Amino acid sequence: MEFDPVFLARIQFAFTISFHVIFPGFTIGLAAYIATLEVLWIATGAERYHRIARFFTKIFAVSFAMGVVSGIVLSYQFGTNWSHFSHVVGNVIGPLIGYEVLTAFFLEATFLGIMLFGWNKVPRGLHVFACIMVAFGTTLSAFWILSANSWMQTPAGHEVINGIAHPVDWLAIIFNPSFPYRFAHMVTACYLTTAFVVLAVGARYVYQGRYGEDARTMMRMALGLIAILAPLQAYIGDSHGLNTLEHQPAKIAALEAHWENEPGEKGVPLVLFAIPNEAAERNDYQIAIPHLGSLLLTHSWDGTFPGLKEYAPNDRPPVAIPFFAFRVMVGIGVTMIAIGWFGAWLLWRRRLFETDWFLAPLQHVWPLGFIAILSGWFVTEVGRQPWVATGILRTVDAISPVSGWAVATTLALFVLVYGIVFSGGIYYINRLIARGPQDVAIDTPEEGLPSRPIASAHQATRAAINAPGE
Repeated sequence: MEFDPVFLARIQFAFTISFHVIFPGFTIGLAAYIATLEVLWIATGAERYHRIARFFTKIFAVSFAMGVVSGIVLSYQFGTNWSHFSHVVGNVIGPLIGYEVLTAFFLEATFLGIMLFGWNKVPRGLHVFACIMVAFGTTLSAFWILSANSWMQTPAGHEVINGIAHPVDWLAIIFNPSFPYRFAHMVTACYLTTAFVVLAVGARYVYQGRYGEDARTMMRMALGLIAILAPLQAYIGDSHGLNTLEHQPAKIAALEAHWENEPGEKGVPLVLFAIPNEAAERNDYQIAIPHLGSLLLTHSWDGTFPGLKEYAPNDRPPVAIPFFAFRVMVGIGVTMIAIGWFGAWLLWRRRLFETDWFLAPLQHVWPLGFIAILSGWFVTEVGRQPWVATGILRTVDAISPVSGWAVATTLALFVLVYGIVFSGGIYYINRLIARGPQDVAIDTPEEGLPSRPIASAHQATRAAINAPGE
C-alpha cells in the first residue's frame, strides 16, 4: 500500500496547526485581559481585580506553555516535510519568523517570569508593567506570524529569480495587501475568544452561587467587550472579504460555491446552504437568496464576480471545506453579536445575574471563539490552494523528497502524543477553573506591608460579627 506524501503532509500540518492556533488565539486575548485587570487593580485598589488576575494568570501559564510546545513542531515541519517551500520562499519567510523570535518571543520571555512568579516579590508597578509587556509581546508575535502568512496569500515586495523569491522591499513584504485586514481580524478574534471564556467561567460561578463579586465582574467586563467587538468584527470581516475578492477571487468563488455567472442573469445570489458537487460543477440542494451575494461582496445589487468555471480545474481551490467553514464562522459571529447585545441589555436592566435561563447555557459558550478561529483558518488556508505561496509555488511542488510511509508514521505519533499532552493540559485548566479565584496574600515591597491573606467582603463582615467584644 502506497501513501501520498503530499496529502499526508498537508493533513499533518493541518492537524498540528489546528492544535497550535487555538492556544495563541486564547493567550493573546488573555494576556491583554490580565494586564487590564492589573491596571484596574492599581487604579482602584479593588482586590477583586487582583484575585481575578492571579486566577487567570495560572490558566495563561498552562495555555502559553502548550502554545509554545505545539509551535516548535511547526518550525521543524518546514524542513522535514516542506523543504522545497523553505528553499523557494525562505529568503522572505525566514526573516519574518526570525523577527518574531527576536522581538516578540524574547520580549515575552523577558517579562513572563516576572508576570508568573513576581507576585508579592516585586513592586506592584513593575508587575503591572511586566503584564503589559507580555500582552504587547503576544500581539507583536501575531503581527509577524500574520505578516508571513499574509505574504503567502498576497505576495508583494519581492522578485523571483530562477524560481527563488528574493526580497526587494521589506515594507511592501510586511504590509502586503491582505495583512492589515487579516491582522485586525485575527487579533479581534483573539479578544473575542478570551471574552467568551471569561464570560462562560463567570456565568458558571454566578449560576452555581460561587465567587459572587469576582464572577459578576468577569461577566460585566466580558459582555462589555463582546457587545463592542462582535459587531466591529463583522465590519472588519466585510472589509477583509472585499480585499480577498480583489486579490484572491478564486477563494471567494469557492467559499460562496459560485460556479458561474449565467448569461443575462443580473446579480449573484447568496447561497445559504448547498452540497457543492465539484465533479458536476454545481450545487445540490441549494438554498439561496437572489442578489444578496452581490450586495455583500460588491456592495452593488447587480454586481458580479468570477465563478469557479472561469478558472482551470487545477487552479481552483477545494470548495466544500471553505464553503462550510465560512458558514460556521459567520454563524458563530452572528451568535456572538446576539449574546453580547442581549447580555448587555440584561445588564443595563439589572436582570443579568437573576436570569437563570440565560445563565445556564452561557456556561457553555466558551468554545465559540475557538471554533470560529479554526473555521477561519480552514477558509484561509484551504481557500488558498493549489498555491502555498500564491503565484510563486504550488503546494504539490513544495513537498520534501520524503516517503508517504515516513509522513504517515510521524502523523500517527503526533496524534498519539498530542492526545496525551493536550488532554492533560486541558484537564488541568478545568481543575483550575473548578477551584476558582482564591483569596491571596498581598505583600507590597515598596510599602513594606506584611504578607497576610485578604478576605472577601463577606468573610470580613462575618469575622467582624463573630469577633469578641473589643
